[in-house]
Amino acid sequence: MRVDVDYWADYLLAAVSSRSAVQAISKTIEDLSVEDAYEIQLTALAKQLQGGDRVVGAKLGLTSAAKQQQMGVDQPVYGWLLESGQLDSDGPLDCSELIHPRCEPEIVFLIGEDLEGPGITAGDVLDATKVVCGGIEVIDSRYQKFSFTHTDVIADNTSAARFRLGDTQLAVNDVDLPGLGCTFELNGDRLANATGAALLGDPALCVAMLANHLARFGRKIEAGWTVLAGAMTDAVAIEPGSRVVANYDVLGSVAVAAAGQQAATSSAVVNP
Repeated sequence: MRVDVDYWADYLLAAVSSRSAVQAISKTIEDLSVEDAYEIQLTALAKQLQGGDRVVGAKLGLTSAAKQQQMGVDQPVYGWLLESGQLDSDGPLDCSELIHPRCEPEIVFLIGEDLEGPGITAGDVLDATKVVCGGIEVIDSRYQKFSFTHTDVIADNTSAARFRLGDTQLAVNDVDLPGLGCTFELNGDRLANATGAALLGDPALCVAMLANHLARFGRKIEAGWTVLAGAMTDAVAIEPGSRVVANYDVLGSVAVAAAGQQAATSSAVVNP
């Protein structure tokens, strides 16, 4: 059965604009394929670009072995970063713009040269990277109760919503990426510790996998892009009045404080 990717792209974009949780696509299409999920993702992206937004980078999800095992997959998932999603260096996160936001710490690559697969290696990534920094990604699944399958999350652009970059940016040769430590805090309480090795052993390998994935669609990682290599720890829910901080070895701290009100429609459920 042919999947109506245009319909499902509009379905997810309507959830974003109305800030209303929707039923997972897999509830209607039980055998939604990875290929169809990425087609939905790309169709939604094209509509966002037509509306005036701009791609500023890309991101990975499911870059830990534990999360892959939990989802029953053996590959990361990939999505897009949009200009509208980048938080400035010190402003608050407006929760009223989102449904049920969660935060997670990320190692960030700022790319200096194009990376075009296939065949890209971790070494190629290091050679092409201008600087690295710490960051925080705010994810916001558009699905009811933050519940979804592997293909659901791909179609939903891997739950991408907002992201913030740290101010300390260093050359890759000055950072032991697999050994880079991070502590993650919520309202002053330490939630988790992790190192870059949590990202499939090497964050640069994750970025190489992204470049090789994009080659399947005739695309590449472009010079000037921001790339989030994947969550180092589990995500934590954030609400107005909350503050999360990611403290990185040598890369300093990155914080996100939540303001505004929880979206009035956050508990709504829209069925197809």
